Amino acid sequence: MTTKVEKTLLVDVPVRVAYNQWTQFEEFPQFMGGVSEVKQMGDRRLHWVAEIAGVKRQWDAEVLEQVPDTKIAWAATEGATNAGVVYFSEAGVNRTSVTLSLEYEPEGLVEAVGDKLNIVEKQVEADLERFKKLVESRGYDTGGWRGTVNAGGAPTSPGVEAAAASRGDKGKAGFSKAAKAAGAFAAAFGVVAAGALKGAREGADTVRKNRASTQPLPPVRPAPATTPVAVEEAIEAEEARATDEVLIANESTRTPEPPM
Repeated sequence: MTTKVEKTLLVDVPVRVAYNQWTQFEEFPQFMGGVSEVKQMGDRRLHWVAEIAGVKRQWDAEVLEQVPDTKIAWAATEGATNAGVVYFSEAGVNRTSVTLSLEYEPEGLVEAVGDKLNIVEKQVEADLERFKKLVESRGYDTGGWRGTVNAGGAPTSPGVEAAAASRGDKGKAGFSKAAKAAGAFAAAFGVVAAGALKGAREGADTVRKNRASTQPLPPVRPAPATTPVAVEEAIEAEEARATDEVLIANESTRTPEPPM
C-alpha cells in the first residue's frame, strides 16, 4: 500500500528565484532534515545520502520532467520506492506557491509505524518551511539550471509506479538488510524512528529472556534526542509493559516465607 503526501507553501520571492534555488540539488542538505549529501550525476540523475544518529541510507533518482519556473518531477531508480513532483506558480507580486507531492511505499514494521505516525508528512512540512526561510533570507537564488527535461513530452505527475525499478532493492545501507529509504523525507525521519523503536524492542526482548531474574532490568531508553513525541510515547509504553513483566515474573518465582 502506498502513501501520498502533498503540501503547499507560499514563499515571498519571485517564481524564478524559488525555482532556480530548487534546481540546486546539491544544496538540499541546507533545508532537508537528515539529508547529508546529494550528488548530481548529470542533468537527470541524482544520488542521495541521508544520515541520522549514525545510520546512513543511499538511493538514486532520475528527473522525469523539468520545466523552468513550472515543475520538477522525479522517480527513484534504486534503493527506494518513491516518486513525486514539485510545482511552482505565481501567487502575487514577488510571491510563489510551492506545492510538493510525494508518494512512497513504506516497507517493514518500522516504516509502517512511522507512516501511521505521519512522520513523513511532518518532515515535508518542516523541510518546506526551512526552504522558505532559506530563500527569503537571501532574497536571491544561488544559481539555477534553466534547461528542460522531456520537453514536448506527455505531462508527468509520477506516482510510485514510475519507481518500479526500485522495488525489491535491499538498499545500500540502513539498520537492517532489507531497509529502504522512502524518499528524502522518509529517510530523514524514518531512520530516527527506526533507531528508537528498534532500541525499545531489543530492550523488551532482553526483559522477556530474563524473567527468572530476581532483579528487574533498568528500562532501555533510545539515544536520539530528535525522536518525535509520538514515537517517544510509544517507546515509554513499551518500557512500562516490559517492567511490569519483570515484576510479575519476580512475584511468581519468590519463595514464600515459612509461617511463624
